[in-house]
Amino acid sequence: MNRRIFAMGSAGVLAVAGDALAHGTAPHGRAPVIPASAPSAAASPVIDIVRDPSDLPGPIGQRGPQRVRVDLETTEVTGQLADGATYRYWTFNNKVPGPFVRVRVNDTVDVTMRNADGSVHSHNVDFHAVTGPGGGGAVTVAAPGESKSFTFKAINPGLYIYHCAVAPHAQHISNGMYGLILVEPEGGLPRVDREFYVVQGELYTDQPFGTKGEIGEDLDRLLDERPTHVLFNGAVGALTTHTPLKAKVGETVRIFFGVGGPNLTSSFHVIGEVFDKVYSMGDLTTKPLNNVQTTTVAPGGACAVEFKCEVPGRFILVDHALSRLEKGCIGFLNVEGPANPEIFNVPARTASAGR
Repeated sequence: MNRRIFAMGSAGVLAVAGDALAHGTAPHGRAPVIPASAPSAAASPVIDIVRDPSDLPGPIGQRGPQRVRVDLETTEVTGQLADGATYRYWTFNNKVPGPFVRVRVNDTVDVTMRNADGSVHSHNVDFHAVTGPGGGGAVTVAAPGESKSFTFKAINPGLYIYHCAVAPHAQHISNGMYGLILVEPEGGLPRVDREFYVVQGELYTDQPFGTKGEIGEDLDRLLDERPTHVLFNGAVGALTTHTPLKAKVGETVRIFFGVGGPNLTSSFHVIGEVFDKVYSMGDLTTKPLNNVQTTTVAPGGACAVEFKCEVPGRFILVDHALSRLEKGCIGFLNVEGPANPEIFNVPARTASAGR
């Protein structure tokens, strides 16, 4: 039996981009969706490349192994980097990160990767979950307009990065070509109320952070590992003013977190929360770590974290190498619901003084 995990989606235009350092107060709106196949004018259309953190398939659970189809399209598109700034991204399916691929251990996975006609460069896909030459990268190098396919068996449960691995590898990854593949263990994962998809990456631009207009890449900065931007889900404000994470008091949350890189190790932390469980290094089959404040994730690595939302408020996702916050690495988890003064309480005098 074949099951399509996702289809090649259309691209949208981001009308008002958010700046993550503007304390989340800027309004955000979206223009109507423009199909990816729409003819280009004199300049390339600017699309919304941000992957919504809630955009991922639901749990697989108890089903047995089956045959699964995965379709990817590599595209080179002009995307909204920040308020008033654009960048030429390279993507899987017009979003950063690429689609969340969800399979089960011992599934047989048929992968087809097409490089869009409008691309300039060759691209491929290397799945860290694949046992085979280049993780599939050796057999999927595709010139513009070409399609390549391969099949693999998902024999190792866990959470893994995938990325483009055409040389120079770091350039393709930095420009947005990364995502996560989850291989669920037999029986699935423990139930939670909400799941989110967050991947950290870096850009190395020829203009400093905050510059307006069309921003280009700087290969010297890339080789020297001096990023101008460190981002969640591809853009400044992606998880603040664009699509923050949302939950309610009493709900349990799981964040699938990866680092596309290509260079920086992340110290992932949620300000105001303690991770009840951490599935370190993407390992889903051994006992998770408990009561963790900050977890380290290497470039090309991943983890899953879980916690219960006990009180309402805004909880801030960061890389706790906190200088990176000034380069855009920040997200919001907005939790709604009744106060829980037994867990967190602000005396009336203090609350009044803060108004």
